[in-house]
Amino acid sequence: QVQLVESGGGLVQPGGSLRLSCAVSRGIFRFDVASWYRQAPGKQRELVAHIDSDGSTNYADSVKGRFTISRDNAKTTVYLQMNALKPEDTAVYSCYTPLGAGGSWGRGTQVTVSS
Repeated sequence: QVQLVESGGGLVQPGGSLRLSCAVSRGIFRFDVASWYRQAPGKQRELVAHIDSDGSTNYADSVKGRFTISRDNAKTTVYLQMNALKPEDTAVYSCYTPLGAGGSWGRGTQVTVSS
């Protein structure tokens, strides 16, 4: 397993944008497959976006057309560009990659959408 670290969360007004980043805490790890999940208070964790080894992506219906998952050319960082944010997007966003037993997770970054 590897320890992932997310960054880029914060407070934003409805309609605003944020870009989240995910990388390993030490060394270099190349993300062939990665996902972003989120968990809002009192709700189950849900898959937001996924990128596969061939670069194909898929998204939760609730974020299609607003969020984009991507990697840098070296595949060492995974991004989640979030546009047209809504209050219901408020959650802790976590990065995941299927490495090791149970996969590898970050601790998450808080995204709050509020006026």
